[in-house]
Amino acid sequence: MKDYFAPDLGQDDLNAVSSIGLAHMGDAVYELLARTWLCTRGGATGRGLHEAAVRIVRAESQAEGAEYILPLLTERERDVFRRGRNAHIYHTIPQHTSRGQYAKATALETLFGWLYLSGQKERANQLFCVIMEHTRDNI
Repeated sequence: MKDYFAPDLGQDDLNAVSSIGLAHMGDAVYELLARTWLCTRGGATGRGLHEAAVRIVRAESQAEGAEYILPLLTERERDVFRRGRNAHIYHTIPQHTSRGQYAKATALETLFGWLYLSGQKERANQLFCVIMEHTRDNI
C-alpha cells in the first residue's frame, strides 16, 4: 500500500507535476502547517482559529513570508520557487491582492508542494518556522 502521508517522488515524477499541481499541493501543505501551528499554541476558539488561519494563508501573508525565506533557499529550491512564480495563474487573482503578491504566494505554495512530494517534510517545516517567527505577532 502506498503511503500518501509520506510521499517521496523521484525527480522524474516531480518534474512531471505541473507548477499549478505543485502549488495546489503546497496550498494544502501550507494550510495544514498553519492550522497545526495555531492548534498547538492553544487558547483559540473555532472561529478564532479559522480567522487566524485565513490571515496566515492569504496571498499577501504568503508573499511576505516568501521574502523571509528567499535568502535561505538552496539553488534547487530557488529554481522551484521561480517555476511557481512564473506559472500562469493570473486569471484567479483575488481583488485585494496585487499580481506580484499573488505570483510570490503561488511560488511559495509551489515550493511547499515540491518539498512535500519529494519527502522533504523537515525542510518544509524549517522554512515554515522561519516564516512564523517573523509573522506570529501579526496573527
